[in-house]
Amino acid sequence: MTETTAGRIRALPLWQGAITVEPLHGGLSNENFLVVDDAGRHVVRFGSDYPFHHVCREREAMTARAAHEAGFAPALEYYRPGVMVSAHLGARTFTPEDVRENLPRVARIMRDYHDTMAAHVSGAGFMFWVFHVIRDYARTLEAGNSRKVPELGIYLELADELEKAQLPLPIVFGHNDLLPANLLDTGDRLWLIDFEYAGFSTAMFDLAGLSSNAGFSPEETEELLGIYFDATPTPALRKSMAAMQCASLLREAMWSMVSELHLNTPGVDFVAYADENLERLDAMLDAYRTSYGKA
Repeated sequence: MTETTAGRIRALPLWQGAITVEPLHGGLSNENFLVVDDAGRHVVRFGSDYPFHHVCREREAMTARAAHEAGFAPALEYYRPGVMVSAHLGARTFTPEDVRENLPRVARIMRDYHDTMAAHVSGAGFMFWVFHVIRDYARTLEAGNSRKVPELGIYLELADELEKAQLPLPIVFGHNDLLPANLLDTGDRLWLIDFEYAGFSTAMFDLAGLSSNAGFSPEETEELLGIYFDATPTPALRKSMAAMQCASLLREAMWSMVSELHLNTPGVDFVAYADENLERLDAMLDAYRTSYGKA
């Protein structure tokens, strides 16, 4: 932590008494710090708007407030452009193993979030459709002369194929970034954090993102679908889910490729992260086409 960053934190107007500051590790694109003052523990998050990722901090702050009001997120205690301060829950951050071991609890909070959040959000509606994101990332990568330009045509053809496999589902307000670390457990309940990509979507992207990011087996994916939809999954639902799992991994890989061009985050290897997700995509795509063929 630099002296400049420490000074920015100390200058925030909400602290009561003396404070201590320490970095929180794990974020890929933001700086996070734990601050303790006389009133308690707080998380300070520095992050700018990222138009190349469709990230607007004003919208993120609105969603964080709405999620707290709806009972899913810690309180947002302070916001101004570039910085947010939230209550620190003292919770355990989930790993992929935690997600798999708590699958019914996770499925229930996802369903509750999708069922209730739309009534709490405000302002202009934001639509997150992963296939649009992939196409827009391709434009950004081409404009930036990315090392992956020769592969963009393949990625776009794949996006078209996977989009055609999607079932029409109700529009819900999704989280759209369900990495395991965005789930917290205080023992009595689960919480959600980090709403940079939250917006109207279908449930399938959150279901697929969670399952692919946590490394679900086919049996665990089947269980997730069964709990969420309260019914045995149909063959068409299974295909839609498998296709969206592939799309989730493609989007995550392309997110890292775009970040490689536009972000400088110490300690984060965006090239390695992109390659890791492409490897996982290859394996999942092979399983998808073995089961359903190529469109």
